[in-house]
Amino acid sequence: MRSFTAVQRFDHTVSYLCLSHRFSAATAKVARVISHSGDGPLYAGIGLAAWWLDGAFGLWLLCTGIVAFAIELPIYWVLKRSFRRARPSQLPAFITPSDLYSMPSGHTAAAFLMASLISTFYPPLATVAFIWAGLIGLSRVLLGVHFVSDILVGAVLGLLCTALAQNITDDLYWMAAST
Repeated sequence: MRSFTAVQRFDHTVSYLCLSHRFSAATAKVARVISHSGDGPLYAGIGLAAWWLDGAFGLWLLCTGIVAFAIELPIYWVLKRSFRRARPSQLPAFITPSDLYSMPSGHTAAAFLMASLISTFYPPLATVAFIWAGLIGLSRVLLGVHFVSDILVGAVLGLLCTALAQNITDDLYWMAAST
């Protein structure tokens, strides 16, 4: 229990530092744009573009992404309902979140899921994809709707769901390719 209290203290301290300075409103404008890039439509666009531009290999990315999100979304909702962790309060929030709870960050989970997919299928884009995913997580803290630990749990969730989806679709892809 002490370690959880230490995590909460750390989370509140970081949130206070991120949200209680004179530049926080200006920072939030940039953070809002970055956060919005993780709302979801971009992911479908990336999958469809990969399919269109790269044929069967791109379709494999698209299918893996669909499976990964089909795994991630129910787990995300169960974790949100189980943790029931309140979002940061008594500090500025620069957007209105879609729900009451903060743990895990769904934007971060989805961004790291997508970054992991991109890095697996198109390794030269890995650095850009993971920087973008990290910026989405950071933007959620800078907007006052998540704590750092929410971001970390979201990132791990996205990475694990992608790994599981890849195991599923890799087997299917190679079975189809061998017939």
